[in-house]
Amino acid sequence: MIYFSVRSCLISFFVLVFLLFVGSSNKVVEVNAICKQAKNPSFCLSLLNSKPGGATHATLIDLAQYTIGVLRANVTITIKYINLLIAHSGTDRKAINHYKSCLTHFSYNEGALGDVENTQKCLRSGDYNGVNVAASAVMTDVEDCISGESPSNPSYHDPSMLPKYADVVKQIAQIILILSNFLIRN
Repeated sequence: MIYFSVRSCLISFFVLVFLLFVGSSNKVVEVNAICKQAKNPSFCLSLLNSKPGGATHATLIDLAQYTIGVLRANVTITIKYINLLIAHSGTDRKAINHYKSCLTHFSYNEGALGDVENTQKCLRSGDYNGVNVAASAVMTDVEDCISGESPSNPSYHDPSMLPKYADVVKQIAQIILILSNFLIRN
């Protein structure tokens, strides 16, 4: 009788472990599978593999969380850089207008930093479609900054490093977009 109950417990234990393994492993994805979808796969691989503890055993949620943190840091650095550009533009009205427009597109209230916050909130709540939309909004904010989206602020040939900073932000947001697509499918 005791043999039967121990055996039943062991079987139940192994079934539980199997279900936990299957339930958690479906969210672990090979980093190469994620990054082959990026416009710049080597940038993607470098970013995801820089995750402390490594990306090979990280879940999609872990990778998304990490990447959102990297995005927030890069948006914040870009905002600081834009403020420096505004301060050092002297009397160049075209440059000042361009950088002020970019500041709006990267800000918390109307721009990328607010969209990063929304990305984080959506991830926490399990709204992966919302993560997708918010990451897309970051990419649009960046593009609007660089292209000069309004007739009053036509395209400005920016000699600064801002286009490179913006491109990094855009690439990171694209990785979050890809991660959100994997999360939606799982």
